Amino acid sequence: MSDVLVGLIGGTGLGEALTEQAGGEAVEVQTPFGPPSAPILMSEVEGQRVAVLTRHGRGHCHNPSRVPYRANLWAMKHLGVTHILASTACGSLQETVSPRELVIADQVIDRTIRPGKTFFDDLAVHVAFAQPFCPGLRGLLVECGMGMTTTVHPSGTYVCMEGPQFSTRAESLLHRQWGGHLIGMTCMPEAKLAREAEICYANISIATDYDCWKPHEPGDSPDQIIESILANVKAGTEAAIHLMRAAVPHIADAVGPECGCRSALARAIWTDKDLIPREAVDRLQPILGKYVT
Repeated sequence: MSDVLVGLIGGTGLGEALTEQAGGEAVEVQTPFGPPSAPILMSEVEGQRVAVLTRHGRGHCHNPSRVPYRANLWAMKHLGVTHILASTACGSLQETVSPRELVIADQVIDRTIRPGKTFFDDLAVHVAFAQPFCPGLRGLLVECGMGMTTTVHPSGTYVCMEGPQFSTRAESLLHRQWGGHLIGMTCMPEAKLAREAEICYANISIATDYDCWKPHEPGDSPDQIIESILANVKAGTEAAIHLMRAAVPHIADAVGPECGCRSALARAIWTDKDLIPREAVDRLQPILGKYVT
């Protein structure tokens, strides 16, 4: 049996939908960084073992700045997750990306200031991050997206901002000038932690609206605007689940253990291994155990 275990992290709307559809056994994982957002559901999708996590927790109780990212990724690594497909609901920063469309982001600009952005508080570890998303997973998602009725953009730059408030209009216009295609709040530090944990990671972004750079239709009330956004979330969620289901059974063949993501720490640990605190080695055993005994 393949050692591949695919983690599915669902953002706004998608996490709950995935959990309801998947079925399986909910596993409580204790981590050195506190509890994960929710119990992790061990299940199968098209014959492939998966571990499903709702990023914002049951009932959407964690705002983007308070999601326990380190606990979530440590738990995934502890369970043996090798690849992660994550969804995020985003605002579109470009006319070319319409609401309800999907984007397989290839770049990110991190504007977050939240704590817990690395596992390695007690040693110096510098992972390469020029390509923040696994090229193999991205390629598979793009290929699977070609047969969908929903438009799946093969690339895009995700601007990750600190929440929970949305952008000012000046910020939104600035992000457009930077070349951003999407604005969201949850891709970071999730993708960075996945790289530190040597887990292949790719992001499926669901465009829900045009952020605040583009005026709404004249006469739309606040209630109508929210209703429209929620309808876009629902439609985009259904498309993202369809894409995940199409990709999951092919991950083992498409992205093997030779992928560079799976050995990201090989040349990244700068601290003398004899000087790494024992407590840090024990705390990070699922991550460091391959390199430090």
